[in-house]
Amino acid sequence: MQKITPFLWFNDNAEEAMNFYTAVFKNSKIINANRAIEGGPWAAGTIMTGTLELEGQQYMLMNGGPHFKFNEAISLFVNCESQEEVDRLWDTLSEGGEKSRCGWLKDKFGLSWQIIPTALGKLMYDKDPAKSKAVLAAMMKMDKIIIKDLEAAYDGA
Repeated sequence: MQKITPFLWFNDNAEEAMNFYTAVFKNSKIINANRAIEGGPWAAGTIMTGTLELEGQQYMLMNGGPHFKFNEAISLFVNCESQEEVDRLWDTLSEGGEKSRCGWLKDKFGLSWQIIPTALGKLMYDKDPAKSKAVLAAMMKMDKIIIKDLEAAYDGA
């Protein structure tokens, strides 16, 4: 069992979120779904809590009601190895949600994600400050991160 597990509070759509996230990420699975029984605070048969695993990281989800909402103070950072992976995750996770700047988005549940190619860190943290500055300036103009545009800024510095 993982020592620290992020716990995500949903209004009443934790099961939909579990199914969505495990469909988006190839290396994923639903570990358990604890369903309510008759006479409790949740409607019988609905998920109270559940656990899923995405790319080796476990998350617990709960149908907690409308008391709390996600915000940008916490986000899920996804390292992407290719532009194809960035494109797929950006398009899929942002559908029904909200696209933002510099690789950030909110999915249809309001959860914030950062869809970031590993190339960004390699290019932006170069020892040459002119190259780093050029890559940062290019990224600051982007919504979805485009690797070839970062590389062009790096090469042009």
